[in-house]
Amino acid sequence: MLPPVRKKAWQVILSGGLLLATALLVAGCGSTSLGRASLEGLRLAVARDPDVTPTAEQVAASPYAQIEVVGPEGGAVLLLGNVDDGRQAFYSGDRKIVYLRDGLLSGSYGLAQDAADIRIEGDNPFARLPQLQQPQQVARRYDWMPSYRYGVPVIGQLRRVGSARVTILGVERDLLHFRETLRGPGVDATNEYWADPASGFIWKSRQLLAPGITLEILQLKPYQAEGAG
Repeated sequence: MLPPVRKKAWQVILSGGLLLATALLVAGCGSTSLGRASLEGLRLAVARDPDVTPTAEQVAASPYAQIEVVGPEGGAVLLLGNVDDGRQAFYSGDRKIVYLRDGLLSGSYGLAQDAADIRIEGDNPFARLPQLQQPQQVARRYDWMPSYRYGVPVIGQLRRVGSARVTILGVERDLLHFRETLRGPGVDATNEYWADPASGFIWKSRQLLAPGITLEILQLKPYQAEGAG
């Protein structure tokens, strides 16, 4: 079980909402952005009471994809700002950013320590999670800021643990549980994933961002590409 979400340092606040909305409306070309939505609509979506865990009704009322993120300093609901070549950028009201690619953490911006990039090299067993029966190796490279540590090699050993029932916004889901041990220079950590048994979609996870820093990520309202589903 994940610990309760703490709404402190990463609070989604109204004061940052207008700035965030403006930034998203002028998102660069080559990405799928929220520019077609109204500025007022995005401002209201960001202006959530930071001390209240979101309800299913609140999440459904917003047109934007949403995740809940908990880090060492607290937690918040983040809204999808844009999708650039499959990389999803989720924004907090105070303009911190968490990047995901296919449910995997691929970077961050605005935290005390950021990963400018996290990438898998070579074979990617996450593309076939439902079929995974034997342990698989995952090779990654991490770029960390502000320490300017680029291309740090980290090797993961991913294995299927079993099944687990996870409740998200009052809905119980029967998911596959995977655990990945990570080893590399300055890294001795464990990632956890809870994925859909049919599609492999990662609903819940704990993932290493930087040495000693893990983010817990929960999909509240998954992103659907235009024309999908």
